[in-house]
Amino acid sequence: MYKLVAIDLDGTLLTDEKTLTKENIDVLKRISDLGYEVVIATGRNYYSARELTKEIWDSTVYICNNGSVARNSKNNHRLFSNYINKEDFITIMEAGIERNLYPMIHVDYYDEGYDVVCIEDSKFLNNLNKNIIRYQIVEDYLDDSIDRILAMVYPGEKEVLTDFHSYIIKKFPNRYNSHIMENMVLSRALLEVMNPMGNKWYSLKKYAKSKGIKTKEIIAIGDNNNDIEMIKNAGLGIAMKNGEDLAKSVADIISQKNNNDSGVGFELKRVLNI
Repeated sequence: MYKLVAIDLDGTLLTDEKTLTKENIDVLKRISDLGYEVVIATGRNYYSARELTKEIWDSTVYICNNGSVARNSKNNHRLFSNYINKEDFITIMEAGIERNLYPMIHVDYYDEGYDVVCIEDSKFLNNLNKNIIRYQIVEDYLDDSIDRILAMVYPGEKEVLTDFHSYIIKKFPNRYNSHIMENMVLSRALLEVMNPMGNKWYSLKKYAKSKGIKTKEIIAIGDNNNDIEMIKNAGLGIAMKNGEDLAKSVADIISQKNNNDSGVGFELKRVLNI
């Protein structure tokens, strides 16, 4: 019997226009009423994730920044966090700057009113949606406002980011958790660098254990490379029809419908017989 449903946002629960379909809303409200715990597991920061899904619940748990922080939206209480330490942050910043790469620096300052810090040299500042991303701009990456670092997110061309990603893995084995995501809005690809414990599956498993829920009692739904571990290791892993090939390759089920056609709601109704 399943007890917890973990759902990714972009490419999964959200449409390409970053909206929620009525069917997905209705199904998630229904399974919550039936006693299933629904957890959002996303690469987005907490503020952004909550804003995009606030019409579904008054309260649920959000595992954000790919497992780097978890909060309960009932009171915005931080359940746990996995920060990048400042030394490791500086190491990657300097390596990226040598390649003319600048990240969006995701930080855990929800209560202080900002979630992202950007260096003035960043090329994507004009593309940031102020309604979704609360950010500050600083002159230098050594600025004191850069602390409680959740993730470093590099937008860019896949070939350039793949080369940088390979460098990080070879130069600093096991020092960071990192992956490349494709088909993004801001750029052709994103390279995300986090604390080694910044991982959706690790954090989901940790939260489930705190609630007395076994891994075999978890349903995980996602579409991209940052969802692979939770899709692979959950009791039931569902990859979206529109998902990346690697995510599909480890899934128990590939959804019959895509994210624009309520694929999440369709599969949950079928799997949970509702």
